[in-house]
Amino acid sequence: MNAPVDATSLALSRFAVGQPVPRKEDPTLLRGQGRYTDDQHVPGEVHAVMVRSRIAHGILRGIDTDAARAMPGVLAVVTVADLDAAGINDLPVTMSFKNRDGSDMTPLRQPPLARGRVRFVGEPVAVVVAETAAQARDAAEAIAPDIDPLPAVTLASDAAAPGAPQLHDALPGNVAFDYHFGDTAATDAAFARAAHVTRLSIRNSRVAVCAMEPRAAIASFEPDGERYVLRVGSQGVFGLRGLMAQVMGVPVERMRILTGNVGGSFGMKAGAYPEYVPLLHAARALGRPVRWTDERSESFLSDNHGRDHEMLAELALDADGHFLAWRLTGVGNVGAYMGFAAVLPATINSAKNMVGVYATPAIDVATRCIVTNTTPVGPYRGAGRPEGNYYIERLIDTAAAEMGIDRVELRRRNHITPEAMPYRAPSNLDYDSGDFPAVLDHALAAADWDGFAARRAESRARGRLRGRGIGQFLEITAPPMNEMGGIRFEDDGRVTIITGTLDYGQGHASPFAQILASRLGIPFERITLLQGDSDELIAGGGTGGSKSLMASGAAISEAADLVIERGRRLAAHLLEAAEADIEFAVDDTDGGAFRIVGTDRRIGIMDLADRLREGADLPDGLEASLDVRHVHKGAPSAFPNGCHVAEVEVDPDTGEVFVVRYTAVNDFGVVVNPLIVAGQAHGGIVQGIGQALGEAMVYDGDGQLVTGSYMDYALPRATSAPSFALDSHPVPARTNLLGAKGCGEAGCAGSLPAVMNALVDALRERGIAHIDMPATPARVWEALQAAAA
Repeated sequence: MNAPVDATSLALSRFAVGQPVPRKEDPTLLRGQGRYTDDQHVPGEVHAVMVRSRIAHGILRGIDTDAARAMPGVLAVVTVADLDAAGINDLPVTMSFKNRDGSDMTPLRQPPLARGRVRFVGEPVAVVVAETAAQARDAAEAIAPDIDPLPAVTLASDAAAPGAPQLHDALPGNVAFDYHFGDTAATDAAFARAAHVTRLSIRNSRVAVCAMEPRAAIASFEPDGERYVLRVGSQGVFGLRGLMAQVMGVPVERMRILTGNVGGSFGMKAGAYPEYVPLLHAARALGRPVRWTDERSESFLSDNHGRDHEMLAELALDADGHFLAWRLTGVGNVGAYMGFAAVLPATINSAKNMVGVYATPAIDVATRCIVTNTTPVGPYRGAGRPEGNYYIERLIDTAAAEMGIDRVELRRRNHITPEAMPYRAPSNLDYDSGDFPAVLDHALAAADWDGFAARRAESRARGRLRGRGIGQFLEITAPPMNEMGGIRFEDDGRVTIITGTLDYGQGHASPFAQILASRLGIPFERITLLQGDSDELIAGGGTGGSKSLMASGAAISEAADLVIERGRRLAAHLLEAAEADIEFAVDDTDGGAFRIVGTDRRIGIMDLADRLREGADLPDGLEASLDVRHVHKGAPSAFPNGCHVAEVEVDPDTGEVFVVRYTAVNDFGVVVNPLIVAGQAHGGIVQGIGQALGEAMVYDGDGQLVTGSYMDYALPRATSAPSFALDSHPVPARTNLLGAKGCGEAGCAGSLPAVMNALVDALRERGIAHIDMPATPARVWEALQAAAA
């Protein structure tokens, strides 16, 4: 039996919900003791190297593999013919929607290896497996696919133009999804009677995800159970198990996914990738585990990219600056195939999130997703949420300048007020909570908005242009999904939380433990987290869409209620009392304990677990365990919101932009761990700064990527980010047990418009009313020169 825990060692209040508890995993990771996919090894493993197309578009006539097969150490060369012969399927399209005309969206499945045609540089065409990585690499270089080049197209607007090269016979005009949402007639009428209309053509640049850990996988096959095992970085093993089972053509119980530590993803590692399929096939064919780790240069070509939209955003206002309607039209680039959630950012999520915090009577969204000869696009930190907020916030600043209305006042005139809650938005979503005017006022005060004139004068004295920008945002978290909440009392006195979300850098272990410690009074240091084994799960929505705390947190909380319910029955028997006389309470002195009401007779929850392990004498029908496996049915989406204020300086001689001051006030509802939330905000803000000022994936006319290394792709550095001033203005959500709203993607949603609005504010005195991302020094300098001409 565990020894009683005194108040000084328990100190539950230190780990309660709302406390800034350091991440449990940090000591392990900082010592280099993390176990990422490439750190793992399986006995008898062999090595795989991908053979990728060096041509963006062409007919694949054949692949001569004879020389490679004869090279030392080579065990196999896998092509699509081998996969087809084995009955292996193409990658599934995980989402299906209706086109504007009511027809079903065409499911454009990607083959695991190129079949008949290559469609982007980096597309895998074969896999070499050898005893060593060096042998596999040498043999891969000996394979030269026979490809007849075809014209390539890389920009979505070019691919949608008449006469553009056609990538897929099933997609006339290269249109993968023709999306429409809103009331066209009402929107058109609002624009017709508007006193003022603001229009902006906006390019949302393509970005590389650049996770610290490249993609890697180890595929095994267990012949006894006829079961595949895939060790791989992912965002959720439960969903990936289903996808990979579907591709391999086996029941889900014959597929196991194992994920250890994950070095970043931001959406990119959420889905199934083609490389995993031939690895599994080779593992079964050879009877040996097959490992693969991507090179960084290959990651630029093969990891799903993010963003890449060309939009016309329009805002109609009356003479007093009240919004009448907005309209969004344009195209989104999905790359050569429709990867995981590829169509969401340019369509549904933009439509939902562009409404933001503003009362707008009518909206109309008509966008198309277009295939091109580029790497497939997938979700990237926000997946349409930052995009939608960026469009409306740029429109507001532009309209304010055009109409001579103060930009702060224009926002205030159009805010959805707290009295309007719950608010039915024109996106058909119901906002449950929020105080958007107060968040704006809080942010302006924290940013010393009224003191800006002095700071601008000081910048001018040094020859710099200075501007300030607002990014007020609201985003919609992912829709409801079933999520597991498992609680297991281990033999060694630890308690394990089991849930289907997955930590790829967020820091789940501490906040999840805080919830459980607060609910059950279990010592924080005894709580562990298990997420990355599909065999342990009965449900799992994975991590994405800023929903993890709401999903797993609610699942853990509900599971804790079930533990208490079961514990009351067990304690009643052991304490020889009626179940109705047993109460459960948590305090710093006793932790969690069951006691007979009105007496001092009690048994602590950890002591109860020990008694059960030791074989307590129980009557029939009373289960000798506190363990729970529960499925939370999923709370509705929440609406995190906030207001970011950025100040930038521009060197007019070089075009270089410096973010010199940054303030963010966020409403994330109930915050379980403010330390981790601040870290999430910091990361998202820096990613937004990176896209705003430097990052862009650029292709040449032949479809070759010209920004395929860190010599050419401008990731933000430590010097790119200022010190952040963060504050909170929480309004608890009313739609989930914790009152939380999610925070993982909000940094990007606020920083993109705040930084770009600040930059345009700085440049406006030189006659520049708009500039697209990325605002590189060259682009800013050229705009200044053109304005001066």
